Amino acid sequence: MNILITGASSGFGKELAIKYAREWDNLSLYLIARRKEKLEELQNHIKQYATQHTKNIQVHLGVGNVCDKKFLYQFTKSLHVDILVNNAGLARGVESADKIPFEDWEEMIAVNITALSFLTHCILPSMLKQGSGHIVNIGSIAGTYPYYGASVYGASKAFVRQFSRNLRAELYDKNIRVTNIEPGLCDGSDFSLTRFHGDKNKADSIYAKTTPLHAKDIAETIFWATNQPQHVNINHIEIMPTTQASAGLSVHNNK
Repeated sequence: MNILITGASSGFGKELAIKYAREWDNLSLYLIARRKEKLEELQNHIKQYATQHTKNIQVHLGVGNVCDKKFLYQFTKSLHVDILVNNAGLARGVESADKIPFEDWEEMIAVNITALSFLTHCILPSMLKQGSGHIVNIGSIAGTYPYYGASVYGASKAFVRQFSRNLRAELYDKNIRVTNIEPGLCDGSDFSLTRFHGDKNKADSIYAKTTPLHAKDIAETIFWATNQPQHVNINHIEIMPTTQASAGLSVHNNK
């Protein structure tokens, strides 16, 4: 079994790689992220676990930026991938559309839309050739429920949702499964730290007074979806902490 995970150095991707290593055997993990030291730590952790439990698990690292098309192509051009997890993604800023730097919008589009689409385009032909595969895209509830300061982030995740649906429509007769996972408020990753450009105090304040999901919860969910019998396709899963709900419609009292 060959599994490719982007954004694997922390958060959902890291926890998912560990989950697969614990649950399955005869496994090759292809892990992509920018931070070499974090990837190597994860690689060593999984190798140590595999040795202790007499498992046949290989871990291959791809150190690079998912926005680098040449890097992605070179890393994947000869790969036979059974499960692709498009996990890499980010949000930048919480400002309104007129105040957020346009560069933040560009970065979100590049990572959340272009990189995800390009990697899928790289991997899909080999899945079609082998007649099987599973594509898992990490969306967000922001793709369904709008909120202040997420104009382009929400739109990028709406793209992921519709992209997943359309892939499903194209691949239903090809024995290739497609799943979109849509997490709500979730701790245990660098998401909020990235959103606030490294301001840890602001990032921590998001979770200070509530009980969010954890990265392990999302990893468990992805594993469950990919561990179903081949004839079962989980189209999408929307998952929130018990403490979160959609806000509903807003009305401005203008009189």
